[in-house]
Amino acid sequence: MNLSEYAASHGLKRVGARPPFFSYLREVWRRRVFAWTLSTYTSEAANARTRLGRWWLILLPTIQAGTYGLIFGLILGSNRPHNFLAFLFTGVFLFSFMSGAFQSGASSIVGNAGLVRSLSFPRILLPISSVIQQFINLWAQLALLLVTLLVTAFDFANLSWQNPIDLDWALFPVVVLLMVLFCSGLAMIAARINAQARDLGKLIPFITRIAFYVSGVFFSLESVLAAWPTVLAIFEFNPFYDFIQLSRGLLVQGYEPSAKLWILCIGWAVITPIVGALYFWKAEEVYGRDD
Repeated sequence: MNLSEYAASHGLKRVGARPPFFSYLREVWRRRVFAWTLSTYTSEAANARTRLGRWWLILLPTIQAGTYGLIFGLILGSNRPHNFLAFLFTGVFLFSFMSGAFQSGASSIVGNAGLVRSLSFPRILLPISSVIQQFINLWAQLALLLVTLLVTAFDFANLSWQNPIDLDWALFPVVVLLMVLFCSGLAMIAARINAQARDLGKLIPFITRIAFYVSGVFFSLESVLAAWPTVLAIFEFNPFYDFIQLSRGLLVQGYEPSAKLWILCIGWAVITPIVGALYFWKAEEVYGRDD
């Protein structure tokens, strides 16, 4: 009997050893408060040194949406999507949440190297915490989005509601939950890739920018790709596009939430976190080690 077998026979485990998957998930749930506390602290610290503080959570996406609206509104001209302002704000705010979760998730292990090396905890809590942080930031933006939708739905000339609010709005929190699940899985995958291949982290801004232009944030994919139905069918499997378009179908007058979009979004929300958790867990032992 060698030394490792002798230690195992007496219940001793190697430091940093990867636990079984379901034991790992139980430990993650037991330490869920840690993920929440870390996310709230990071969210508060991000703008603590600025004069406007948390107001930047609203100002930045608003400036971004306004800039895109001015530039692309002029460029697209009469080809602008129907109800363009509500269309644009919905796309910009939701894409900002998903891309933010992807980017912060990718840097969650690398950016917390000291924490990873000094404390013993399930490392998957770090990408989960980054998604919670983005979710906390999202609420302020959703409040502004609600105001924008109400303003665009009101006919000020006749002092009447032009686009009435319907029961579809009540389903939007379900879409937000599905987005959070999808982004959690995406953050886990990105966190492991960036932790093991640091060079790929340099490509994240380019990946995010490409995703922005192929997700129909400021233009209608259906109109642009109407002559290429096969290409459109491929683009419709883009999860960023699916969640944005489903949200528009629920919130923006003139758009419908199709059954296909619901199926795709539910599929992304179920498959991505399962794959992400398994993929991240398999490398649990190597996070924080110097190669």
